[in-house]
Amino acid sequence: MKKTVKGTSTNLKSIDSSQKDLQIPRKSRIRENIEAILVAILLALLIRTFFVQAFKIPSGSMKQTLQIGDHILVNKFIYGIKIPFLRNVIVPFKQPKRGDIIVFKFPVDPDKDFIKRVIGLAGDRVEGRDKKIYVNHKPIEDDFSIRMDPQSGLQPRDNFGPITVPGNALFVMGDNRDSSYDSRFWGFVDLKVVSGKAFMIYWSWDQKNIGVRWKRIGKILK
Repeated sequence: MKKTVKGTSTNLKSIDSSQKDLQIPRKSRIRENIEAILVAILLALLIRTFFVQAFKIPSGSMKQTLQIGDHILVNKFIYGIKIPFLRNVIVPFKQPKRGDIIVFKFPVDPDKDFIKRVIGLAGDRVEGRDKKIYVNHKPIEDDFSIRMDPQSGLQPRDNFGPITVPGNALFVMGDNRDSSYDSRFWGFVDLKVVSGKAFMIYWSWDQKNIGVRWKRIGKILK
């Protein structure tokens, strides 16, 4: 009798234990999905802040290099790792060089992003004479695809300078010179406000003809 009771008692204990095990709450699928989404958002923010960011071209100031409706990728890592908001470089890599296509915070309105080509570096002497741009007394037309748009309604600044680019600054211009609002009008770009270097077109949409510009997709920018 005692053995039977003991056996019964042992079985009851094991049943109770298994039931308790079954009652232990498990991580729900909803919670798992939320965590996965949060991790994905965090990774996307990190990539956007420190590595690569996408931009859309809204104007023709960089024609023919960039068209309205081009969507580009910008390398934010190439010029060094910056502290967000403060924009101080904590890990430097390289400086922008003449000819780079850069994205930067517009000095007149920092809420806007501008894209232009670097023409003058710190210490360079930049001058415009009869629509020709000279850097350190040498014309640059042979080096970069800067051109004039005869259909532009803007009044170009055909003659300016010579001016010397100050330290930690850049002189920038659009490739479509007569339709570009650039350093000729509002001055220099501080290196601190440079976001990165444009390097590729990943999508291009022709708004006029309502179609994809397939040949432009994947184009490496120079």
